Amino acid sequence: MTTYNFDREIDRKKTNSLKYDFAVERGRDVDVLPLWVADMDFQAPKPVLDALQNAVSHGIFGYSEVKGEYFDALYRWFDSRFDWQPKSEWLVKTPGVVFALAMAVRALTKEGDSVLIQPPVYYPFFEVIRDNNRKIVESPLLLTDGHYEIDFDDLEEKIASQNVKLFLLCSPHNPVGRVWTKEELQKLGELCDRYHVFVVADEIHCDFAFPEHPHTIFAKACPQLEEKMILCTAPSKTFNLAGLQVSNIWVPGKEVRDRFKAEINAAGYSQLNALGLIACQAAYENGGEWLEQCQAYLRENLKVLRSFLKERLPKIRLIEPEGTYFAWLDCSGLGLSDTALENLIAHQAKLWLDGGSVFGKKSGQFERIVLACTKKTLLQALTQLEAACRGRNS
Repeated sequence: MTTYNFDREIDRKKTNSLKYDFAVERGRDVDVLPLWVADMDFQAPKPVLDALQNAVSHGIFGYSEVKGEYFDALYRWFDSRFDWQPKSEWLVKTPGVVFALAMAVRALTKEGDSVLIQPPVYYPFFEVIRDNNRKIVESPLLLTDGHYEIDFDDLEEKIASQNVKLFLLCSPHNPVGRVWTKEELQKLGELCDRYHVFVVADEIHCDFAFPEHPHTIFAKACPQLEEKMILCTAPSKTFNLAGLQVSNIWVPGKEVRDRFKAEINAAGYSQLNALGLIACQAAYENGGEWLEQCQAYLRENLKVLRSFLKERLPKIRLIEPEGTYFAWLDCSGLGLSDTALENLIAHQAKLWLDGGSVFGKKSGQFERIVLACTKKTLLQALTQLEAACRGRNS
C-alpha cells in the first residue's frame, strides 16, 4: 500500500497556475491566498505520474487515440463504485465537461429555446446557454433549515410555461454540495419524460459523494430517459488532472449521440491530449488507493472548517455538504452588503474565494471555498478571515 502525504506543501507559484499566478490579471490583490478554482494542491496519484513519466521518456507526442483497455478501465470504475454498466458505443471523449455542455446545448436546442438550470449553480451553466443565444430559465433551489432542496412545483411550472427543451442538471451539485437521492433524480426524470425535455447531467464530482450520501448515476435512476440524456464525467476533479483536458461523455441514445458528435465535428475538434488519455486510463486503473486517502483527508478538512466556524466565526454558517470538495458558506450573519462582504474577503482577509453572486443573482451573501488544500493552508485562510472580521468589529 502506498501512503500519500496530503500535508505536503507544494509551491505552485510560477508554474503558470491559474489558481496561484493570475491574481492581478483577474482583478485581485497580488498577495491573496487562493481557495477558489476547483483544482487541488495535491499531486496526482503515483501510478498516473509513472505512466506520464514513461510517455515523456518515449518522447513522441503525435496524434493519439485509445483502444479497448481505456474503456475497460472506465467500465470497471463505474461498475464497481456506482453499480452502473455503460456501453462502449456510448462513449464520446471531449477536452472538458464545459465544452461538452456547450456542444450539448447546440446539439439539442436551437437559438431562442429555453434551457433550465437550478441556481445557485456552477457559473459556466449560465455562460453556455447565454453565449449560444438560448434562453436561461431558472428554477432556484430552496434553502430550508440549512439544507437545499429541489422545488418540484416550481420546476414543473417553469418547464411547462417556458416550453423548456433542455435541463442542465448538476449532480452532485456545485456549489451547494447536495448529492441528489435516487428518489429525487427519479422525480426529476419523470417530469422531464412527461414534458419531453432532454437532460444533460454534469456528474464530474460523483467520486466525492460522502459514504452516507451515495451518488446515483442519472442513467441508472432514470433508464426511461436513456434516449434523451447526456452524462458528463471526467477524471479531472477526481485525480487533479484538469490541465490535461480529457472528459468522458456518455450518450446512450444513437440519435442524440450523432447530433452531439456532429457539433463537436463542426467545432473542428478531434483527438484529445495524448498525455491526458494516458493519465485518465492510469487513474481509473490504479488510482483508487490514492482517492480513498484523499477523500479521508478532505473530510478531515471539513471537520477543521466546521469546528473553526463554530468556535471562532459563529456568524458564518456552513451549509453542510453531502459531497464535493467545496464548502458553501452563508455569511449573511455578518450583516454586510454584498459589496462590503466581497471587500472584507478580498481586501481585508486577503482571500480569493468565489463570491456567491457568480452562482446566481440571489447568492451574494454566500462564498464558496475549496477544501482541496493542506490543513495548514486552510487554517491560514480561516485565521485571516477571523482577523478581518475582528478588525471590522474593533
